Amino acid sequence: TKQPIEARRWDTIDIRFVVPSPPTDPVDVDFAATFTLESRTSMEITGFYDDDNDYVIRFTPPEAGDWTYVTMSSHPSLDGQRGVLSVRSAGENRRGAVLVDPASRRRFVYQDGDGYYPIAFEADWLFALDAENGRDIPKTRMLVDSLSDNGFNQIVLNVFAYDVNWKKDESLDPQYDYGRPNVFPFKGSNQAPDHTGLNVEYFQRLDRVLDYLDRKGIVAHLMIYVWNKGVAWPEANSDADNRYFDYVVKRYQAYPNLVWDISKEALGYGHNDVGYITDRIQRLRQLDAFDRLVTVHDYGYCRRFPDQVDFVSVQLWSSELYGVMRSVCEAIPGKPILNIEHGGYERGPYVVFTGNYTSPEVCLERAYQCVFAGTFPTHYWQGAAWNVVIPDLSALPPAQRPRLDYYQHLASFVDRWRVDQLIAGDKLSNAGFSLHDDKDLILYYVPKECDFLGLRPPKGRASTMKLRWFDPFTGEYSEPFELEITRWPSVEAPPGQGFRLLVCELVGES
Repeated sequence: TKQPIEARRWDTIDIRFVVPSPPTDPVDVDFAATFTLESRTSMEITGFYDDDNDYVIRFTPPEAGDWTYVTMSSHPSLDGQRGVLSVRSAGENRRGAVLVDPASRRRFVYQDGDGYYPIAFEADWLFALDAENGRDIPKTRMLVDSLSDNGFNQIVLNVFAYDVNWKKDESLDPQYDYGRPNVFPFKGSNQAPDHTGLNVEYFQRLDRVLDYLDRKGIVAHLMIYVWNKGVAWPEANSDADNRYFDYVVKRYQAYPNLVWDISKEALGYGHNDVGYITDRIQRLRQLDAFDRLVTVHDYGYCRRFPDQVDFVSVQLWSSELYGVMRSVCEAIPGKPILNIEHGGYERGPYVVFTGNYTSPEVCLERAYQCVFAGTFPTHYWQGAAWNVVIPDLSALPPAQRPRLDYYQHLASFVDRWRVDQLIAGDKLSNAGFSLHDDKDLILYYVPKECDFLGLRPPKGRASTMKLRWFDPFTGEYSEPFELEITRWPSVEAPPGQGFRLLVCELVGES
Protein backbone atom coordinates (compact mmCIF):
# COMPACT_ATOMS: atom_id res chain seq x y z
CA THR A 1 0.00 0.00 0.00
CA LYS A 2 1.33 3.44 -0.92
CA GLN A 3 2.05 5.85 1.91
CA PRO A 4 -0.38 8.80 1.94
CA ILE A 5 0.96 11.93 0.28
CA GLU A 6 1.14 14.80 2.76
CA ALA A 7 -0.30 18.06 1.38
CA ARG A 8 -1.92 21.32 2.46
CA ARG A 9 -5.08 22.99 1.28
CA TRP A 10 -4.50 25.34 -1.68
CA ASP A 11 -0.92 24.13 -2.20
CA THR A 12 -0.12 22.69 -5.63
CA ILE A 13 1.37 19.20 -5.66
CA ASP A 14 2.64 17.04 -8.52
CA ILE A 15 1.91 13.30 -8.35
CA ARG A 16 4.34 11.55 -10.68
CA PHE A 17 3.84 8.31 -12.59
CA VAL A 18 6.56 6.49 -14.51
CA VAL A 19 5.91 4.31 -17.56
CA PRO A 20 8.40 1.66 -18.73
CA SER A 21 8.78 3.45 -22.06
CA PRO A 22 6.94 6.46 -23.50
CA PRO A 23 4.58 5.82 -26.42
CA THR A 24 5.18 7.24 -29.88
CA ASP A 25 3.03 10.34 -29.24
CA PRO A 26 3.41 10.75 -25.46
CA VAL A 27 1.59 14.11 -25.22
CA ASP A 28 -1.51 12.61 -26.82
CA VAL A 29 -1.99 9.85 -24.23
CA ASP A 30 -5.32 10.15 -22.42
CA PHE A 31 -4.57 10.39 -18.71
CA ALA A 32 -6.63 11.61 -15.78
CA ALA A 33 -7.40 10.89 -12.15
CA THR A 34 -10.55 11.11 -10.09
CA PHE A 35 -10.00 12.62 -6.64
CA THR A 36 -12.60 11.99 -3.95
CA LEU A 37 -12.79 13.65 -0.55
CA GLU A 38 -14.30 11.29 2.02
CA SER A 39 -16.94 10.03 -0.43
CA ARG A 40 -18.62 13.42 -0.82
CA THR A 41 -16.60 15.64 -3.19
CA SER A 42 -15.22 14.38 -6.49
CA MET A 43 -12.98 16.04 -9.11
CA GLU A 44 -11.58 14.63 -12.33
CA ILE A 45 -8.17 16.12 -13.15
CA THR A 46 -6.45 15.63 -16.50
CA GLY A 47 -2.75 14.79 -16.37
CA PHE A 48 0.08 15.62 -18.74
CA TYR A 49 3.30 14.23 -20.13
CA ASP A 50 6.41 15.65 -18.45
CA ASP A 51 9.26 14.31 -20.59
CA ASP A 52 11.26 11.09 -20.49
CA ASN A 53 9.05 8.41 -18.92
CA ASP A 54 7.15 10.72 -16.60
CA TYR A 55 3.50 11.71 -16.44
CA VAL A 56 2.06 14.09 -13.87
CA ILE A 57 -1.26 14.74 -12.22
CA ARG A 58 -1.07 18.28 -10.83
CA PHE A 59 -3.58 18.81 -8.04
CA THR A 60 -4.42 21.62 -5.64
CA PRO A 61 -6.70 20.40 -2.86
CA PRO A 62 -9.65 22.77 -2.41
CA GLU A 63 -10.46 21.28 1.01
CA ALA A 64 -8.61 19.65 3.89
CA GLY A 65 -9.19 15.98 4.64
CA ASP A 66 -8.31 12.60 3.22
CA TRP A 67 -8.52 12.47 -0.57
CA THR A 68 -8.29 9.22 -2.53
CA TYR A 69 -7.48 9.06 -6.21
CA VAL A 70 -7.65 6.52 -8.99
CA THR A 71 -6.19 7.03 -12.46
CA MET A 72 -7.70 6.35 -15.87
CA SER A 73 -5.60 6.12 -19.02
CA SER A 74 -5.36 4.71 -22.51
CA HIS A 75 -1.84 3.58 -21.50
CA PRO A 76 -1.94 0.39 -19.39
CA SER A 77 0.89 1.49 -17.08
CA LEU A 78 -1.02 4.64 -16.14
CA ASP A 79 -4.44 3.08 -15.69
CA GLY A 80 -5.97 2.06 -12.37
CA GLN A 81 -3.29 3.43 -10.07
CA ARG A 82 -4.53 4.44 -6.64
CA GLY A 83 -3.34 6.59 -3.78
CA VAL A 84 -4.29 8.79 -0.84
CA LEU A 85 -3.59 12.44 -0.04
CA SER A 86 -3.66 13.52 3.58
CA VAL A 87 -4.47 17.22 3.30
CA ARG A 88 -4.03 19.55 6.27
CA SER A 89 -5.46 23.05 6.64
CA ALA A 90 -3.96 25.88 4.59
CA GLY A 91 -0.58 27.31 5.46
CA GLU A 92 0.00 30.90 6.50
CA ASN A 93 -0.97 33.47 3.84
CA ARG A 94 -2.51 30.79 1.60
CA ARG A 95 -5.89 32.13 0.49
CA GLY A 96 -6.80 29.92 -2.44
CA ALA A 97 -7.83 30.98 -5.92
CA VAL A 98 -9.34 34.29 -6.99
CA LEU A 99 -13.09 34.18 -7.55
CA VAL A 100 -15.78 36.66 -8.50
CA ASP A 101 -17.49 37.62 -5.25
CA PRO A 102 -20.95 35.97 -5.35
CA ALA A 103 -22.25 38.69 -3.03
CA SER A 104 -20.98 41.58 -5.15
CA ARG A 105 -20.32 40.71 -8.78
CA ARG A 106 -18.10 43.74 -9.46
CA ARG A 107 -15.38 42.59 -7.07
CA PHE A 108 -13.04 39.68 -6.52
CA VAL A 109 -12.44 37.53 -3.45
CA TYR A 110 -10.08 34.73 -2.57
CA GLN A 111 -11.45 31.30 -1.79
CA ASP A 112 -11.01 32.02 1.91
CA GLY A 113 -13.40 34.98 1.59
CA ASP A 114 -10.86 37.79 1.85
CA GLY A 115 -11.17 40.53 -0.76
CA TYR A 116 -8.75 40.67 -3.69
CA TYR A 117 -8.16 44.06 -5.32
CA PRO A 118 -6.06 43.58 -8.48
CA ILE A 119 -3.32 46.08 -9.20
CA ALA A 120 -1.87 44.59 -12.35
CA PHE A 121 1.45 44.99 -14.19
CA GLU A 122 2.06 43.82 -17.73
CA ALA A 123 5.28 41.86 -18.26
CA ASP A 124 4.60 39.92 -21.47
CA TRP A 125 8.09 38.45 -21.74
CA LEU A 126 8.41 37.35 -18.11
CA PHE A 127 8.59 33.78 -19.40
CA ALA A 128 11.83 34.60 -21.22
CA LEU A 129 14.03 36.06 -18.47
CA ASP A 130 15.41 32.70 -17.36
CA ALA A 131 14.02 30.41 -20.06
CA GLU A 132 17.54 29.50 -21.19
CA ASN A 133 18.79 28.97 -17.64
CA GLY A 134 18.17 25.36 -16.66
CA ARG A 135 19.39 25.84 -13.09
CA ASP A 136 17.63 28.86 -11.59
CA ILE A 137 15.46 31.95 -12.19
CA PRO A 138 17.47 34.85 -10.68
CA LYS A 139 16.29 37.49 -13.15
CA THR A 140 12.66 36.49 -12.70
CA ARG A 141 12.98 36.78 -8.94
CA MET A 142 14.57 40.23 -9.15
CA LEU A 143 11.77 41.70 -11.24
CA VAL A 144 8.94 39.92 -9.43
CA ASP A 145 10.33 40.94 -6.04
CA SER A 146 10.43 44.58 -7.11
CA LEU A 147 6.82 44.40 -8.27
CA SER A 148 5.66 42.58 -5.15
CA ASP A 149 7.41 45.07 -2.88
CA ASN A 150 5.50 47.89 -4.57
CA GLY A 151 1.98 46.57 -4.26
CA PHE A 152 1.45 44.76 -7.55
CA ASN A 153 -0.55 41.57 -7.06
CA GLN A 154 -1.22 40.53 -10.67
CA ILE A 155 1.21 40.12 -13.58
CA VAL A 156 -0.04 39.85 -17.15
CA LEU A 157 2.25 37.57 -19.17
CA ASN A 158 2.26 35.48 -22.33
CA VAL A 159 2.81 31.75 -22.44
CA PHE A 160 5.08 32.67 -25.35
CA ALA A 161 5.85 35.65 -27.55
CA TYR A 162 8.59 36.06 -30.15
CA ASP A 163 9.29 39.66 -31.09
CA VAL A 164 7.67 43.05 -31.49
CA ASN A 165 6.69 44.43 -34.89
CA TRP A 166 7.82 48.02 -34.31
CA LYS A 167 11.24 49.63 -34.70
CA LYS A 168 13.58 49.14 -31.77
CA ASP A 169 15.48 51.92 -30.04
CA GLU A 170 18.97 52.10 -31.59
CA SER A 171 20.48 52.70 -28.16
CA LEU A 172 18.89 49.55 -26.65
CA ASP A 173 21.40 47.52 -24.64
CA PRO A 174 21.22 43.97 -26.14
CA GLN A 175 21.27 42.38 -22.69
CA TYR A 176 17.78 43.78 -22.10
CA ASP A 177 16.26 42.65 -25.41
CA TYR A 178 14.43 39.35 -24.92
CA GLY A 179 12.87 39.41 -28.35
CA ARG A 180 13.61 36.48 -30.66
CA PRO A 181 14.31 34.04 -27.76
CA ASN A 182 16.12 30.78 -28.44
CA VAL A 183 13.25 28.80 -26.92
CA PHE A 184 9.94 27.62 -28.37
CA PRO A 185 6.92 25.77 -26.93
CA PHE A 186 6.77 23.48 -29.97
CA LYS A 187 9.44 21.27 -31.44
CA GLY A 188 11.86 22.98 -33.77
CA SER A 189 12.19 26.74 -33.45
CA ASN A 190 10.09 29.79 -34.20
CA GLN A 191 12.05 30.23 -37.44
CA ALA A 192 11.66 26.54 -38.37
CA PRO A 193 8.70 25.24 -36.37
CA ASP A 194 7.73 21.61 -36.02
CA HIS A 195 4.18 21.71 -34.72
CA THR A 196 3.85 17.90 -34.56
CA GLY A 197 5.04 17.92 -30.95
CA LEU A 198 5.67 20.09 -27.91
CA ASN A 199 8.91 21.14 -26.24
CA VAL A 200 8.15 19.91 -22.73
CA GLU A 201 11.35 21.46 -21.32
CA TYR A 202 9.99 24.88 -22.28
CA PHE A 203 6.95 24.32 -20.09
CA GLN A 204 9.00 22.89 -17.23
CA ARG A 205 10.86 26.18 -17.11
CA LEU A 206 7.66 28.20 -17.35
CA ASP A 207 6.42 26.24 -14.30
CA ARG A 208 9.12 27.93 -12.25
CA VAL A 209 7.74 31.36 -13.11
CA LEU A 210 4.16 30.54 -12.13
CA ASP A 211 5.35 28.77 -9.01
CA TYR A 212 7.38 31.78 -7.90
CA LEU A 213 4.47 34.14 -8.55
CA ASP A 214 2.33 31.84 -6.42
CA ARG A 215 4.85 31.91 -3.59
CA LYS A 216 4.83 35.72 -3.73
CA GLY A 217 1.03 35.89 -3.66
CA ILE A 218 0.83 37.31 -7.19
CA VAL A 219 -1.86 36.27 -9.65
CA ALA A 220 -0.57 35.10 -13.04
CA HIS A 221 -2.86 36.58 -15.71
CA LEU A 222 -1.78 34.09 -18.35
CA MET A 223 -2.42 34.94 -22.01
CA ILE A 224 -2.43 31.66 -23.94
CA TYR A 225 -1.95 33.29 -27.35
CA VAL A 226 -0.71 36.57 -28.81
CA TRP A 227 -1.10 37.24 -32.54
CA ASN A 228 1.04 40.34 -33.20
CA LYS A 229 4.36 39.28 -31.67
CA GLY A 230 5.77 37.16 -34.49
CA VAL A 231 4.92 33.71 -33.13
CA ALA A 232 4.80 30.90 -35.68
CA TRP A 233 1.51 29.46 -34.41
CA PRO A 234 0.00 26.36 -35.99
CA GLU A 235 -3.16 26.76 -38.04
CA ALA A 236 -6.13 27.71 -35.86
CA ASN A 237 -8.10 24.71 -34.60
CA SER A 238 -5.69 22.24 -36.17
CA ASP A 239 -4.58 19.15 -34.25
CA ALA A 240 -1.34 20.96 -33.39
CA ASP A 241 -3.20 24.04 -32.15
CA ASN A 242 -5.54 21.95 -30.01
CA ARG A 243 -2.65 19.90 -28.64
CA TYR A 244 -0.85 23.08 -27.53
CA PHE A 245 -3.98 24.66 -26.06
CA ASP A 246 -5.05 21.55 -24.18
CA TYR A 247 -1.55 20.99 -22.81
CA VAL A 248 -1.38 24.52 -21.43
CA VAL A 249 -4.73 24.04 -19.68
CA LYS A 250 -3.82 20.61 -18.31
CA ARG A 251 -0.45 21.78 -17.05
CA TYR A 252 -1.47 25.06 -15.42
CA GLN A 253 -5.09 24.66 -14.31
CA ALA A 254 -4.11 23.59 -10.80
CA TYR A 255 -2.22 26.78 -9.94
CA PRO A 256 -4.44 28.70 -7.50
CA ASN A 257 -2.85 32.01 -8.52
CA LEU A 258 -3.97 31.64 -12.15
CA VAL A 259 -6.52 33.50 -14.25
CA TRP A 260 -6.86 32.67 -17.93
CA ASP A 261 -6.79 35.07 -20.85
CA ILE A 262 -7.44 33.43 -24.22
CA SER A 263 -5.34 35.90 -26.20
CA LYS A 264 -3.82 39.34 -26.08
CA GLU A 265 -5.83 41.61 -28.42
CA ALA A 266 -7.77 38.52 -29.42
CA LEU A 267 -9.64 39.90 -32.43
CA GLY A 268 -7.27 42.68 -33.44
CA TYR A 269 -5.07 41.08 -36.07
CA GLY A 270 -7.21 38.90 -38.31
CA HIS A 271 -5.79 35.62 -37.03
CA ASN A 272 -9.19 34.17 -36.29
CA ASP A 273 -12.79 35.08 -35.65
CA VAL A 274 -15.31 35.35 -32.83
CA GLY A 275 -16.29 31.69 -33.24
CA TYR A 276 -12.71 30.56 -32.64
CA ILE A 277 -12.39 32.58 -29.42
CA THR A 278 -15.72 31.24 -28.16
CA ASP A 279 -14.60 27.71 -29.03
CA ARG A 280 -11.38 28.21 -27.07
CA ILE A 281 -13.30 29.41 -24.00
CA GLN A 282 -15.67 26.45 -24.10
CA ARG A 283 -12.79 24.04 -24.68
CA LEU A 284 -10.94 25.50 -21.71
CA ARG A 285 -13.95 25.27 -19.42
CA GLN A 286 -14.43 21.59 -20.30
CA LEU A 287 -10.79 20.80 -19.42
CA ASP A 288 -10.24 23.04 -16.40
CA ALA A 289 -11.53 21.11 -13.40
CA PHE A 290 -10.68 24.01 -11.06
CA ASP A 291 -12.87 26.59 -12.85
CA ARG A 292 -10.23 29.32 -12.87
CA LEU A 293 -11.49 32.70 -14.03
CA VAL A 294 -11.49 33.40 -17.77
CA THR A 295 -11.25 36.67 -19.70
CA VAL A 296 -10.39 37.82 -23.22
CA HIS A 297 -8.08 40.76 -23.93
CA ASP A 298 -10.60 42.28 -26.32
CA TYR A 299 -13.29 44.72 -25.21
CA GLY A 300 -15.30 44.18 -28.39
CA TYR A 301 -15.58 40.47 -27.63
CA CYS A 302 -16.35 40.97 -23.94
CA ARG A 303 -19.00 43.57 -24.74
CA ARG A 304 -20.73 41.31 -27.29
CA PHE A 305 -20.44 38.10 -25.29
CA PRO A 306 -20.23 39.02 -21.59
CA ASP A 307 -21.69 35.68 -20.54
CA GLN A 308 -18.66 33.89 -22.00
CA VAL A 309 -16.17 35.59 -19.65
CA ASP A 310 -15.89 35.81 -15.86
CA PHE A 311 -14.41 39.29 -15.90
CA VAL A 312 -14.02 41.92 -18.59
CA SER A 313 -10.69 43.13 -19.99
CA VAL A 314 -10.87 46.45 -21.82
CA GLN A 315 -8.26 48.42 -23.74
CA LEU A 316 -9.42 52.04 -23.63
CA TRP A 317 -7.10 55.01 -24.10
CA SER A 318 -9.57 57.90 -23.95
CA SER A 319 -8.25 61.14 -22.45
CA GLU A 320 -11.35 61.41 -20.25
CA LEU A 321 -10.94 57.96 -18.80
CA TYR A 322 -13.24 58.06 -15.78
CA GLY A 323 -16.40 58.67 -17.81
CA VAL A 324 -15.43 56.04 -20.36
CA MET A 325 -14.91 53.43 -17.65
CA ARG A 326 -18.24 54.32 -16.05
CA SER A 327 -19.85 53.74 -19.45
CA VAL A 328 -18.29 50.27 -19.54
CA CYS A 329 -19.80 49.54 -16.13
CA GLU A 330 -23.22 50.54 -17.43
CA ALA A 331 -22.80 48.55 -20.64
CA ILE A 332 -21.68 45.36 -18.86
CA PRO A 333 -23.36 45.11 -15.45
CA GLY A 334 -22.43 42.45 -12.94
CA LYS A 335 -18.84 41.80 -14.05
CA PRO A 336 -15.48 42.96 -12.65
CA ILE A 337 -13.76 45.20 -15.18
CA LEU A 338 -9.99 45.41 -15.66
CA ASN A 339 -8.59 48.15 -17.89
CA ILE A 340 -5.76 46.00 -19.13
CA GLU A 341 -4.27 48.80 -21.26
CA HIS A 342 -5.25 52.42 -20.64
CA GLY A 343 -2.79 53.97 -23.09
CA GLY A 344 -0.26 54.93 -20.43
CA TYR A 345 3.20 53.45 -20.94
CA GLU A 346 5.58 54.91 -18.38
CA ARG A 347 8.84 56.04 -19.95
CA GLY A 348 12.02 54.07 -19.38
CA PRO A 349 15.66 54.41 -20.41
CA TYR A 350 14.76 53.14 -23.91
CA VAL A 351 11.85 54.04 -26.15
CA VAL A 352 9.86 50.85 -26.66
CA PHE A 353 6.23 51.78 -27.27
CA THR A 354 4.94 55.17 -26.21
CA GLY A 355 1.17 55.01 -26.58
CA ASN A 356 -0.38 58.37 -25.69
CA TYR A 357 0.94 58.95 -22.18
CA THR A 358 4.44 58.33 -20.83
CA SER A 359 4.62 60.52 -17.72
CA PRO A 360 4.63 58.34 -14.59
CA GLU A 361 2.40 60.90 -12.90
CA VAL A 362 -0.16 60.85 -15.73
CA CYS A 363 -0.08 57.05 -15.78
CA LEU A 364 -0.85 57.08 -12.06
CA GLU A 365 -3.64 59.60 -12.59
CA ARG A 366 -5.21 57.28 -15.14
CA ALA A 367 -4.90 54.33 -12.77
CA TYR A 368 -6.79 56.24 -10.07
CA GLN A 369 -9.47 57.23 -12.57
CA CYS A 370 -10.03 53.52 -13.18
CA VAL A 371 -10.19 52.95 -9.43
CA PHE A 372 -12.71 55.73 -8.85
CA ALA A 373 -14.84 54.46 -11.74
CA GLY A 374 -15.24 51.18 -9.84
CA THR A 375 -12.87 49.28 -12.13
CA PHE A 376 -9.30 47.99 -11.85
CA PRO A 377 -6.01 49.29 -13.35
CA THR A 378 -3.01 47.80 -15.13
CA HIS A 379 0.38 49.51 -15.29
CA TYR A 380 2.94 49.37 -18.10
CA TRP A 381 6.56 50.42 -17.86
CA GLN A 382 8.53 50.51 -21.11
CA GLY A 383 11.42 48.77 -19.34
CA ALA A 384 9.43 45.58 -18.68
CA ALA A 385 6.16 45.44 -20.63
CA TRP A 386 7.32 43.86 -23.90
CA ASN A 387 10.56 42.49 -25.35
CA VAL A 388 12.67 44.99 -23.40
CA VAL A 389 12.99 43.82 -19.80
CA ILE A 390 15.31 45.30 -17.19
CA PRO A 391 15.06 42.83 -14.31
CA ASP A 392 17.39 44.59 -11.88
CA LEU A 393 15.99 48.07 -11.31
CA SER A 394 18.90 48.95 -9.04
CA ALA A 395 21.18 48.74 -12.09
CA LEU A 396 19.57 51.92 -13.44
CA PRO A 397 20.38 55.45 -12.32
CA PRO A 398 17.65 56.60 -9.91
CA ALA A 399 16.23 59.07 -12.46
CA GLN A 400 15.61 56.23 -14.95
CA ARG A 401 13.85 53.86 -12.55
CA PRO A 402 10.07 53.43 -12.78
CA ARG A 403 7.94 55.05 -10.11
CA LEU A 404 6.66 51.76 -8.77
CA ASP A 405 6.43 53.38 -5.34
CA TYR A 406 3.34 55.23 -6.58
CA TYR A 407 1.56 51.86 -6.81
CA GLN A 408 2.69 50.84 -3.34
CA HIS A 409 0.83 53.93 -2.11
CA LEU A 410 -2.17 52.98 -4.26
CA ALA A 411 -2.21 49.46 -2.80
CA SER A 412 -2.05 50.86 0.74
CA PHE A 413 -4.84 53.32 0.00
CA VAL A 414 -7.28 50.77 -1.47
CA ASP A 415 -6.52 48.34 1.36
CA ARG A 416 -6.92 50.88 4.17
CA TRP A 417 -10.25 52.21 2.91
CA ARG A 418 -11.62 48.90 1.58
CA VAL A 419 -12.09 50.53 -1.80
CA ASP A 420 -13.39 47.36 -3.45
CA GLN A 421 -16.48 47.57 -1.21
CA LEU A 422 -17.28 51.20 -2.02
CA ILE A 423 -19.90 52.52 -4.43
CA ALA A 424 -18.80 54.34 -7.58
CA GLY A 425 -20.67 56.69 -9.90
CA ASP A 426 -22.52 59.00 -7.51
CA LYS A 427 -21.90 62.75 -7.76
CA LEU A 428 -21.05 63.90 -4.23
CA SER A 429 -19.03 67.00 -5.19
CA ASN A 430 -19.20 69.76 -7.78
CA ALA A 431 -16.05 68.45 -9.54
CA GLY A 432 -13.94 65.34 -9.56
CA PHE A 433 -15.21 61.89 -8.66
CA SER A 434 -16.20 60.03 -5.51
CA LEU A 435 -16.49 56.63 -3.91
CA HIS A 436 -18.58 56.04 -0.79
CA ASP A 437 -19.89 53.31 1.51
CA ASP A 438 -23.45 54.69 1.73
CA LYS A 439 -22.86 55.36 5.42
CA ASP A 440 -20.14 57.62 6.73
CA LEU A 441 -17.14 57.38 4.36
CA ILE A 442 -16.60 59.32 1.13
CA LEU A 443 -13.38 59.35 -0.90
CA TYR A 444 -12.90 62.21 -3.35
CA TYR A 445 -10.66 62.34 -6.39
CA VAL A 446 -9.71 65.99 -6.84
CA PRO A 447 -8.35 66.73 -10.35
CA LYS A 448 -5.14 68.69 -10.65
CA GLU A 449 -7.11 71.51 -12.32
CA CYS A 450 -9.15 72.08 -9.15
CA ASP A 451 -8.11 74.85 -6.78
CA PHE A 452 -11.31 74.43 -4.77
CA LEU A 453 -13.76 71.55 -4.40
CA GLY A 454 -17.37 71.87 -3.37
CA LEU A 455 -18.43 68.89 -1.23
CA ARG A 456 -21.95 67.52 -1.47
CA PRO A 457 -22.34 64.81 1.18
CA PRO A 458 -25.78 63.21 1.57
CA LYS A 459 -28.11 65.46 3.52
CA GLY A 460 -29.10 64.60 7.05
CA ARG A 461 -26.29 62.14 7.74
CA ALA A 462 -24.08 64.26 9.98
CA SER A 463 -23.24 67.79 11.04
CA THR A 464 -19.49 67.66 10.52
CA MET A 465 -16.95 66.22 8.15
CA LYS A 466 -13.59 64.95 9.36
CA LEU A 467 -11.24 65.47 6.41
CA ARG A 468 -7.67 64.58 5.54
CA TRP A 469 -5.75 64.91 2.29
CA PHE A 470 -3.87 62.01 0.74
CA ASP A 471 -0.93 62.65 -1.57
CA PRO A 472 -0.87 59.75 -4.08
CA PHE A 473 2.73 60.54 -5.04
CA THR A 474 4.19 60.32 -1.53
CA GLY A 475 1.62 58.21 0.28
CA GLU A 476 1.36 60.83 3.02
CA TYR A 477 -1.80 61.96 4.78
CA SER A 478 -2.35 65.46 6.08
CA GLU A 479 -3.36 66.14 9.64
CA PRO A 480 -7.12 65.66 9.93
CA PHE A 481 -9.30 68.77 10.09
CA GLU A 482 -13.02 69.30 10.54
CA LEU A 483 -15.51 71.19 8.42
CA GLU A 484 -19.07 71.96 9.33
CA ILE A 485 -21.65 70.73 6.83
CA THR A 486 -23.27 73.92 5.66
CA ARG A 487 -25.32 74.46 2.52
CA TRP A 488 -22.27 74.75 0.25
CA PRO A 489 -19.19 73.40 2.07
CA SER A 490 -15.93 73.80 0.15
CA VAL A 491 -12.25 72.98 0.60
CA GLU A 492 -9.12 74.46 -0.93
CA ALA A 493 -6.88 71.95 -2.66
CA PRO A 494 -3.37 71.71 -1.21
CA PRO A 495 -0.47 73.15 -3.20
CA GLY A 496 1.15 70.97 -5.84
CA GLN A 497 0.94 70.18 -9.53
CA GLY A 498 -0.91 66.87 -9.36
CA PHE A 499 -4.27 65.46 -8.46
CA ARG A 500 -5.09 64.76 -4.81
CA LEU A 501 -7.42 62.51 -2.86
CA LEU A 502 -9.61 63.67 0.00
CA VAL A 503 -10.84 61.28 2.69
CA CYS A 504 -14.12 62.41 4.24
CA GLU A 505 -15.62 60.79 7.32
CA LEU A 506 -19.04 62.00 8.43
CA VAL A 507 -19.20 62.59 12.19
CA GLY A 508 -21.62 64.15 14.65
CA GLU A 509 -25.37 64.13 14.57
CA SER A 510 -27.08 66.28 11.96
